[in-house]
Amino acid sequence: MAKFSAGDMILEFPENGSERFGMRLRPAGTEAAENKRDRAERPVVQCKILGDNYPSSYMQGSSMMESDTVRRFKFDREELEMTGGKTTLKTRIRTAEGIEAVYVNEFSENGRYITAYTEIINNSSEAITLEMLASFCMYGISPLNGGPAPESYVLHRARSKWSREARFVEEPLEDQLLEDSWNLWHMRSLRFGQVGSMPVKDYFPFAAVEDRKNGLIWGVMMESRASWQLEVFRDDEAVGIAGGQADREFGHWMKNLAPGQSFTTNKAYVSVCRGGLDDIADRLLDAQRDALDVPESEESLPVIFNEYCTTWGCPSQENIFSILETVKGRGVDYFVVDCGWFKEEGVSWDISMGDYVPSKALFPDGVENVAAKIRSYGMLPGIWFEPETVGRAAKAYELYTDHMLKRDGLTLTTRVRRFWDMNDPWVREYLKDRVIDFLRDKGFGYVKIDYNETIGLGCDNADSLGEGLRRNMEGTEDFFRQMRRELPELVIENCSSGGNRLEPGFMALSSMASFSDAHECVEIPIIAAQLQRLILPRQSQIWCVIRRNDSLRRIAYSVAATFLGRMCLSGDVTGLTGEQWAVIDGGIAFYKKAAPVIKDGVSRLVERRGLSDRHPRGWQASVRTGKNGDILVVAHSFALPPERAEIDVPSDFGIKAVYAENPDDISLSGGKLEIRLGEFAGYGILLGR
Repeated sequence: MAKFSAGDMILEFPENGSERFGMRLRPAGTEAAENKRDRAERPVVQCKILGDNYPSSYMQGSSMMESDTVRRFKFDREELEMTGGKTTLKTRIRTAEGIEAVYVNEFSENGRYITAYTEIINNSSEAITLEMLASFCMYGISPLNGGPAPESYVLHRARSKWSREARFVEEPLEDQLLEDSWNLWHMRSLRFGQVGSMPVKDYFPFAAVEDRKNGLIWGVMMESRASWQLEVFRDDEAVGIAGGQADREFGHWMKNLAPGQSFTTNKAYVSVCRGGLDDIADRLLDAQRDALDVPESEESLPVIFNEYCTTWGCPSQENIFSILETVKGRGVDYFVVDCGWFKEEGVSWDISMGDYVPSKALFPDGVENVAAKIRSYGMLPGIWFEPETVGRAAKAYELYTDHMLKRDGLTLTTRVRRFWDMNDPWVREYLKDRVIDFLRDKGFGYVKIDYNETIGLGCDNADSLGEGLRRNMEGTEDFFRQMRRELPELVIENCSSGGNRLEPGFMALSSMASFSDAHECVEIPIIAAQLQRLILPRQSQIWCVIRRNDSLRRIAYSVAATFLGRMCLSGDVTGLTGEQWAVIDGGIAFYKKAAPVIKDGVSRLVERRGLSDRHPRGWQASVRTGKNGDILVVAHSFALPPERAEIDVPSDFGIKAVYAENPDDISLSGGKLEIRLGEFAGYGILLGR
């Protein structure tokens, strides 16, 4: 058995006697017990090559793991490289024909996660076709039990849908039939994921298995710009997780490799620790912290104003100038002109995207004049694009179908949209002119990149529909990188009908992301708090939409939700009273004090609420400890809350700042922070020594 120290983890590669090597992970300081009914270690490389036998034991249709392909690979060698505190471990295996698989693990000396991915190299004399290739396969959860450990394991997943991103669910493995059978015959695999170009439309590419008997938890988060899958599997006393690119069964994916060609999967990030869901989530977020690459302007977590919920897709020079006069001098740093700046009179914005010619009726002096006006008020001007799709009212919709994605030879069309081929050189030049050059020439320093439809199972490609989808999304990734290359200080907002692209790959390409299309719903703080486990709060842009008939309590509720991430104001700002503005101004001032903790901290979520998110009851609090030592508590009450909420904090801490409709509702004594709760109220408390 090969063992490696990876930060505070032990990475092991046990061998089962037939040169098939598995991967296990456990916290340093723990000792693995023997599971007497374990059949074998699961190979680190799980793949399927066309022509090899499919798995047996009723697996077809449920999983493509454990095919005869994995049995053809034999161990070749391990390569260990150590440079500047970073270790790269490559496990090389090969078949008799010369097909090579390289399983890569990367970790840092003091790191809290391991990066895993797989490369297949066709060094044989014949072409091969991949039907399945996982990025990683982690087995032996939990090795400490030394037995089946009934009623000990819990699976955590993050469900998602439009305007209700990141609902965490926990399920005993027994409820998913993930117990070993009486004779270890049938491997049960729970395969789940996402098909299409909205990678978190149904699930986030995240899973964690908690061993509550031993107080341990294993987790994974994957990069996944297109279709992906995760599998939690078991046929003996051990539990495993594998995942990566969606396979032929799940994601319509096959990949041809001629002799000499290779294919490398997306990266997965895996970890293990003592603790629970918040602990493993924070460790996995380190991968996003390490990948963060944002312009200097982002370091202070600027406040955003986006006029979408003010004009509802009909911005104009006139109404933007009116809004600017209202918000000037109030601490707003970015001002974003959202969708509709290009539409013709009487035509909806959501069928007009694609040509991107500014409307002369809406902007008689040109959008560059608006950008200059925004800058004159000391704000960075931003503007909206949906560059990957074309609406049916755009001239490009019919003119340029030769440059759009096809399926079955037909232009891929939904009710109102078609899709550019993002690898077509003509399209790349078109988008350079219509987006990148536009931003530069018109004076915009911020771009909101939206994406409001999914390609679905894929598009025409010589290999497969799924490979066509994967390649197209690589083209989208290249376009994001091109924007930053040509405009290094450009602030990029990642939006996909709100939060449908909140995965590590897109987050690494963006300054921040729209957290959701929940614009003015009571569930906003619930969504935002859950998202702190999946994306960095400093990148989570949260809507704060104020209406002229909002009570002061409702305004404070909305404003306080933005303390869970980035503040984005919108709404009826030109018609608010001075009293209403005083509540907003106080929230902006509090947000700027709390920004260092939002930017760099560790969150723990306290939930005392019911099942419904749309009709919530009870209360919740996010307790975030900053790198600077301060603690930010963001609490929200819903329907039928208790009279008081109590939260434990360090006994030597005091209150530095409070944001609430009534600050007297907050008190601190003897390490007990007490909040007197009213229905649907929001609170921000900054604590420090």
